[in-house]
Amino acid sequence: MPRLLGLIAGDGDLPVEIARAARRRGRRVHGVAFHDLTRKTLEQEVDEIEWLHLGQVDALLATFHGAGIRDVVMAGKVSKRHLYAPLETLRPDARAMEFLAGLRDRRDDSILSALADLLQGEGIDLRPQAEFVPRLLAGDGCLGLAAPSAEQRADVVFAWPVAKLMAGLDIGQCVVVKQGAVLAVEAIEGTDAAVRRGGALAGGGACVVKVSKPNQDPRFDMPTIGPQTLESLIDVGASLLAFEAHRTFLLRRRTLIELANAHGIVLLGVDGEHGANPPAEDS
Repeated sequence: MPRLLGLIAGDGDLPVEIARAARRRGRRVHGVAFHDLTRKTLEQEVDEIEWLHLGQVDALLATFHGAGIRDVVMAGKVSKRHLYAPLETLRPDARAMEFLAGLRDRRDDSILSALADLLQGEGIDLRPQAEFVPRLLAGDGCLGLAAPSAEQRADVVFAWPVAKLMAGLDIGQCVVVKQGAVLAVEAIEGTDAAVRRGGALAGGGACVVKVSKPNQDPRFDMPTIGPQTLESLIDVGASLLAFEAHRTFLLRRRTLIELANAHGIVLLGVDGEHGANPPAEDS
């Protein structure tokens, strides 16, 4: 019998993509999904599924132990805003309360690293997100028809170290800029809300830059871009979305490119190994 893979599934398309890819490799997938968060379509992509509330840590561990699962992938967005939701929504059990009380702070890395340590202590190995879906990682260069102008290239170069600094501080991984000014920095509200906030201030033509953390843990919180992100740019008339090549997941790539082409938005993968160096216009 194929070895079971556990999947802790948050919001978005990434859990579905990982489940499909793992099953194509012959793995059986046991999903743990969360009420009012995980998409129902995941049920069709896994062999078994357990629906829990976010605070049911003991039940999550019991699910994996009961199924004999030793490998787990964590995928999909879980906003930190849930930490401030009413207790009747989060429904934390005693293990969850102990977990939260033991955190040194509530930054993403602190929470996710502590969760990885908790799983490891239970004999469960948290696997890198890209292990089953390397094809989703973005390459460098322009994806669509539009190429960056000289002004846009200058904004990407300007924004890149700002975004890296914010990501390194675990504040957020996205900044919105225009003509050498920072209009918005992503924080707890997430990328889409930051884009809308900064893009509204720009009055059109804003550039959005999204990067990985300097010491990105491949097991969680990898930058992810999909059509929903692009819809946020479209709504505020933003003109460019730059992302870190080889360290960013692109979801529903064809739809993403079609949307960008239809609205003249530059989709730009940047090799961030030595800083931003976007290609010249018409290159």
